[in-house]
Amino acid sequence: MSQVLTNAAEFSVSEIAQAVKRTVEDEFGHVRVRGEISGFRGQHSSGHCYFTLKDDAATIDAVIWKGNFARLAFRPEEGLEVIATGRLTTFPRSSKYQIVIEQIEPAGAGALMALLEERRKKLLAEGLFARERKRPLPYLPRVIGVVTSPTGAVIRDILHRLADRFPSHVLVWPVRVQGETCASEVVNAIEGFNALAPGGAMPRPDLLIVARGGGSIEDLWGFNEEAVVRAVAASAIPVISAVGHETDTTLIDYASDMRAPTPTAAAEAAVPVRAELIAYVDDQGSRQRAAARRSLASLRDRLRAASAGLPRAADLISTQRQSLDMASTQLSSGLRHYVQNKHLTLSRLASAMQPRLVRQRHADLKGRLDNLEHRALSGLNKTVDRTRLTFDPRVARLAGSVLQALERKRTAFSRFAPRLSPQPLRVELRQARSELSPLVQRLSLAPAALTTERRQTLAQLGKLLETLSYRSVLARGYALVQDEKGDVVTAAASLKPGDAVRLSFADGEVGANVAGAPPARRKVSRSSSDDGSQESLF
Repeated sequence: MSQVLTNAAEFSVSEIAQAVKRTVEDEFGHVRVRGEISGFRGQHSSGHCYFTLKDDAATIDAVIWKGNFARLAFRPEEGLEVIATGRLTTFPRSSKYQIVIEQIEPAGAGALMALLEERRKKLLAEGLFARERKRPLPYLPRVIGVVTSPTGAVIRDILHRLADRFPSHVLVWPVRVQGETCASEVVNAIEGFNALAPGGAMPRPDLLIVARGGGSIEDLWGFNEEAVVRAVAASAIPVISAVGHETDTTLIDYASDMRAPTPTAAAEAAVPVRAELIAYVDDQGSRQRAAARRSLASLRDRLRAASAGLPRAADLISTQRQSLDMASTQLSSGLRHYVQNKHLTLSRLASAMQPRLVRQRHADLKGRLDNLEHRALSGLNKTVDRTRLTFDPRVARLAGSVLQALERKRTAFSRFAPRLSPQPLRVELRQARSELSPLVQRLSLAPAALTTERRQTLAQLGKLLETLSYRSVLARGYALVQDEKGDVVTAAASLKPGDAVRLSFADGEVGANVAGAPPARRKVSRSSSDDGSQESLF
């Protein structure tokens, strides 16, 4: 087969890919594409975003670089129809073309409303809009924090209305109320006010007002961001939302503690009217004074009526005064009669107290004492004589028995003396000494060894006793309960209300009384080897 010759130039794959890339970028350097977001999973670990734009007939890959994503005023979401602005390019490695998005916006107000409704339902399901979470506003806040633009008419309206009603200390946190950074600045302002310490150099507001003038849904979109709604719901300081005019509604209106139709209405809701408050206080003061006067008048009338029924003071003590006079009159005569009676009694007893009778009584007692002394001496002598008669014969016999025993020992020794020579005795003594020396040495060491062994045993037993002692259990937080007799209480059913008990702790004892009904006695299973003794505390 013949070979076809051609003069067409040859290109490498890379050259073709780069040529296509330059052609696409030159032809579609700036485009706006409308489509539905598909496959959006948030930012990649690198910070870039990858997803697809599609319509009913085609799809195109899309990418948002990390730097552009941080500057977006509107965040892409799955299933949302958007208009993306950027440039077309190709990815040579996979022979695909894609759009590099620089700006993105919803495709019309209808899409924004659909996104707003979807977000509202999501936050409502989380309970951020629940009425139970809303707190009452302080009646008279000392410090009011305002989150708004410092250059708009909103802050002037709020300050003017507060000055008319009740001048208060106002802290303004300046923020942008629309644009890309609106949501983040509002979140920082709310969290910054909450981070202020009470009583610090910068006073912490008692109430927050988040305010903005009216505008389109795009202008107010920063107050529909999820981060702003969560910051308002999480605020420890009550929040009044005053975003837009009466017909404008944002998501923070649902999360705030109160929604005001206008910034001016927010200022009116924040503080009462000072003149009305002064008039109210004056009215309450006059009513209090009138009530006090009426109460005093009523008490005065009751006291007057009660005092009219009381007798005079002189009448109350007249009877007691008369009784005292009569008693004082009878006192002197009573004393004279008492002295006379005592004198007669003493006269009757004096006859029995003559010196002769006393001396006679003393002589009788002395005679009895001498008689008893003589009898005691004679009795002692008789006892000694009887004892001597008993022991003298025995002493005589004892002396003879001792002499006989000594004679028998001398006779026995005289028989064995000839057979005993000094040399064998010395050998036997040396042998006995050699046998006894180790025993003596061991005997001398035995007390020390025995003492050491007993001391170690005693130390071990002491440690065991300390381990098993109930005092160790008390040191771990337990208590020993004893009744009035000192017996240990092991069951709650053995006590009844009112019984006195003593509680022993690790550092001392205290008394206590049983209160309440005793608990039902629990059945404790015992093993077959249980002898019924008291259960151990351990």
